[in-house]
Amino acid sequence: MKKNNKQELSYFRLKLESYMSEHHPERMNDTEFITSRADMALTAYCDAVAQGFTHPEAESMASEVLYQGLHFSKYDTLVSVLENEFERELPVPLPERLAPILLSNKAVQATFDKFGWTDTLASGE
Repeated sequence: MKKNNKQELSYFRLKLESYMSEHHPERMNDTEFITSRADMALTAYCDAVAQGFTHPEAESMASEVLYQGLHFSKYDTLVSVLENEFERELPVPLPERLAPILLSNKAVQATFDKFGWTDTLASGE
């Protein structure tokens, strides 16, 4: 018997995958995280609608759940540094291609860990 590996179509899953492909490409293989976060966002949306919130309000609440902890992006930071500091040496699209390689480097990860950059920093709080 053939296994059916089709993924269920989910608005929140597609929305999260799109966001992560642009800002967290290194985490695209974390299907458990993506599935659970999309499910949490769907639950938040349904709960908000059941409580009488409008659909746009429920969408906003679900988006908060969906993107929690994902606003700061190491990938975006590296691309920005490469584009701004090495503009002549690394023309577009080289920064986007080099960033994933740098993210796998232990020294680069240690630098990010040293500063403890989080969503709080990304939001300017």
